[in-house]
Amino acid sequence: MPTPQPDGYLAMPPSGSGDPVLVLHPWWGLNATIKGVCDRLAAEGFAAFAPDLYHGRVATTIPEAEALVNVLDQQVEQAKVEVAAAADYLRDHPGVKARTLAVIGFSMGAYYALDLSASAPDLVRRVVTFYGTGPADFVNAKASYLCHFAESDPYEPQENIDYLENALKAAGRPATFHHYPGTGHWFFEPDRADAYNAAAADLAWARTLAFLRLP
Repeated sequence: MPTPQPDGYLAMPPSGSGDPVLVLHPWWGLNATIKGVCDRLAAEGFAAFAPDLYHGRVATTIPEAEALVNVLDQQVEQAKVEVAAAADYLRDHPGVKARTLAVIGFSMGAYYALDLSASAPDLVRRVVTFYGTGPADFVNAKASYLCHFAESDPYEPQENIDYLENALKAAGRPATFHHYPGTGHWFFEPDRADAYNAAAADLAWARTLAFLRLP
């Protein structure tokens, strides 16, 4: 019996099948930008699913986002269960060709992407993070990592980035870290007009696609 679709957004490639990519949203929620990422991945031949950890709620301002993430922070273990369920749903989708996943996490979503790679090492083979980190024990992880960071980012201080890089190296995981000059947090998200940097976003996207397509 197929796994029921959790709350979220599914985008399938024109062929109807593709390698799976789980997309984890930032603190804004599952908004049009994140759905657009899924659509772009599908256009490139991937099967993309973004679970909705806020279950229909979306923030447009920082205070709204802070309120939503503060609630989620009180339910972290439940959110991890929902991320794992979304990964299982995507893996078991009849249009998915591979039994292992790539995961892309944006800001808050990066925390859950990194955690999933550590807690489900046989499921996650690639992780892409956008301006986000998180503590995790990577000793059993089997994934490769591509991490995009802004040059100036009060939400993600350099010590957090250094901690993540050192933790991945200590675990022997392949990891590439890119820093984008002249950018701040949310530089990839076109709906954040005060932060979006088209040149950096295009470069990060090209690097992400190349990484996802590695054998």
